[in-house]
Amino acid sequence: MRIAILGTRGIPNYYGGFEQCAEYLAFGLTQKGHEVIVYNSHNHPYQESTWNGVKLIHIYDPEFKLGTVGQFIYDYNCIKDVKKYNCDIVLQLGYSSSSVWGWMFPKDQIVTTNMDGLEWKRSKYSKPVQGFLRFAERCAVRFSNHLISDSLGIKDYLKDKYAVDSDYIPYGANLFENQDVSILQEYNLTAYNYDLLIARLEPENSIEVTLDGVAKAAVERPFLVIGNHMTKYGNYLKEKYYAQSNIKFLGGIYDINKLNNVRYFANIYFHGHTVGGTNPSLLEAMASGSLISANNNSFNRYILGEDALYFDSSEQVKEHLLEVKKLTPKYDAFIRKNYSKIKDTYSWDTITNQYEDHFKKIVEKKSQYLKKRSALLVTEF
Repeated sequence: MRIAILGTRGIPNYYGGFEQCAEYLAFGLTQKGHEVIVYNSHNHPYQESTWNGVKLIHIYDPEFKLGTVGQFIYDYNCIKDVKKYNCDIVLQLGYSSSSVWGWMFPKDQIVTTNMDGLEWKRSKYSKPVQGFLRFAERCAVRFSNHLISDSLGIKDYLKDKYAVDSDYIPYGANLFENQDVSILQEYNLTAYNYDLLIARLEPENSIEVTLDGVAKAAVERPFLVIGNHMTKYGNYLKEKYYAQSNIKFLGGIYDINKLNNVRYFANIYFHGHTVGGTNPSLLEAMASGSLISANNNSFNRYILGEDALYFDSSEQVKEHLLEVKKLTPKYDAFIRKNYSKIKDTYSWDTITNQYEDHFKKIVEKKSQYLKKRSALLVTEF
């Protein structure tokens, strides 16, 4: 099959979850003998035309000078270009700025969309933006031939809200097996004598709740905040917690080996995400042997079950910091069971196989999907 992947800034990953998904998925599908095309921003750090057998197409992306509006133009340019390649499958990762162009997708190619999380619930967005994201979500449902949900919660939501079925395919992670304590020297850390969170610094990721707990606990060991802090919200957090000398804003760490070692040797990894489906950073923490304290919500509980600590408040974060030590026999089972979940359910080999099965299934029904899509395009939206 010839498969095009749209909706990311490109590969190899220098940005986030969908870029990581595109990277592992494109590589895995190429290894299986499929022809894979990935669309990259024209100013992506990697400027070659191929990567590990994957064809890369660099498309003009004006986000760097126009901000959010530039994302819409970039997606428009990608969708316009993909018409040239007669793909069997066009995989759209996300929908926020691309689904409004859904009517432009080639009529003879199958479009399947990974719906990601409930973007309109993100607290960083104003009411008008949340309203637009609801509209974009409807466009994605309407103009896609098929949908992918990365969590059962999203699958149920799409069924209840739009009466549509979707295939459940979560994100993946690779097991981390090459621990190297010497890497901690770069960050002046001692094994198991620091705690951390890794996230985009956004309100819905429970950053303040977590850091309020750190401030209340007043422990001396370092607390690392890994994620881009050169933002308005990042500056607010740095100012608020300026007096907390143990809170260290490290910025992003994009070397996966370094990041996995920092996760592995941490005392507690705090995962505060409240919006979305199967979060990649949570799976990576599980794959890295982290002891996890997660925000107490259904998305996190579905993945972790009883194999984690949970918090609803800064007081509970404080309690975990004061009372919990990773190197305690009672927590070995948490770490071991989460590691097994990655091996048995969330490995990238397993996820790639599920995507391949999804593609094969819908290609077999191509005529049915394309007939439905053509009918939608001539009706009033």
